[in-house]
Amino acid sequence: MRAPLPAAGDGARAQLRRATSRHVPSLSAIQAPVLGDLERVRQELWRIVDDDSPLIGGVNRHLMGMKGKLFRPTLVLLSNAVAGRPAPLATTLAAVLELMHVATLVHDDAVDHSVLRRGMPTLNAVFSSQISVIAGDFLYLRALRELARLGDLDALRVLTDASVQMTRGELLQLTSGDPLEFTERDYEALIEAKTGSLFWAACTLGALCGAPEHRPALSRYGLRLGMAFQVVDDLLDYTADQEETGKPSGLDLRERKMTLPLIAALRTMDSAARGRVESFFAAETSTDGDIQEIIALAEAHGGLAYARHRSETLAQEAEEALAELPPTPARGALYDALTYVLERRS
Repeated sequence: MRAPLPAAGDGARAQLRRATSRHVPSLSAIQAPVLGDLERVRQELWRIVDDDSPLIGGVNRHLMGMKGKLFRPTLVLLSNAVAGRPAPLATTLAAVLELMHVATLVHDDAVDHSVLRRGMPTLNAVFSSQISVIAGDFLYLRALRELARLGDLDALRVLTDASVQMTRGELLQLTSGDPLEFTERDYEALIEAKTGSLFWAACTLGALCGAPEHRPALSRYGLRLGMAFQVVDDLLDYTADQEETGKPSGLDLRERKMTLPLIAALRTMDSAARGRVESFFAAETSTDGDIQEIIALAEAHGGLAYARHRSETLAQEAEEALAELPPTPARGALYDALTYVLERRS
């Protein structure tokens, strides 16, 4: 049985932790209120990307095979249904948002030269980095063409605003300079732009369709949920193995990316430990043993615990926004999504 939503300010974080320790909802349970609409989203995805080119067809088949769990489209549909009057347009907008999301993943993999995504070869591993970049552009432009067909300027503004923020986040990460000077404030700005913005867009699009009076609350929920999602993702890079996540463990460290677990740990490290981290980031290559040593240092100096606490705080802030919504099944599923995000393993 789903636990009732705690009132804002009424021991919300403690209640969320207790609920998490008792029951972790599956994604299928969260998606249950909108299951039929999700199937229509899958159909819309294929319709929007359909093309006569054999090469594009092959690329599309590969991408549709690795499109993932449709978590972001689920947020669009649940937000659309939260007031009990869902609009059919949300299924198309959910598909458009997912195409934009997949486009960013394709570009990320090309920039990072990644060979695995969700346990499958990336597009650049199967084809080439050049084709990956163009394929990402193709998906993005097909999504924009669909928005133009719909003529929905509000949805266009939401998605282009999110796209601008995601691009700003990528540029911030690529030009941040010395990783050891990357602060928690820098990190928060990065994850708000790179991940929070698309979750914000998902919930805002849903509100535009079926619950416009709840747009502010749903937008706040989406932004904080997305940021919590990214903190957990960065934590998993330190704690989960490749079999769970579908990508190599310690990947951020291998790419010399500074994320919250290490940012927080550096604040309590003595000179010897910090010197080891500095040497690691200065080296051009690293072994699995080097990676495990940095992970152990981050854990020993409280970085993993701090990142976990921060993810819970962000989830609490998202949860407080839900208190403003009517008690519908969709609202309950959005609440369950918080626990799902905090406790996910991939």
